[in-house]
Amino acid sequence: MVSEPEIEHFRQRLLQLQLELRSQREAGVDATRVVELDQTRVGRLSRLDAMQGQAMSQEQVRRRQLQLQRITAALRRMEQGGYGDCHDCGEPIDVRRLEMDPAADLCIRCATAREQG
Repeated sequence: MVSEPEIEHFRQRLLQLQLELRSQREAGVDATRVVELDQTRVGRLSRLDAMQGQAMSQEQVRRRQLQLQRITAALRRMEQGGYGDCHDCGEPIDVRRLEMDPAADLCIRCATAREQG
């Protein structure tokens, strides 16, 4: 079970991560704009590079949004008193795992089981 001081420690980490991700999201808006198709201005290879860069930026946006959702869910679990308990089995999540990922909602055993399918 996670103690109150540990929960407060993780809350501060989650809030800091949330702030960082939101500022990154605001800074990265232009990178996902539509790539121009005017080949008279941009050569085909340059356009392909731009499209690849756009796809990578869009994936970063998607991952950032997913991480923000995980952080919001973890903060909600803190408010509801379920933070630190595995979503699947209900057992306590090891504090070392929470140190690595304060938004974790699965213990190692359940996370491994999900990955293996």
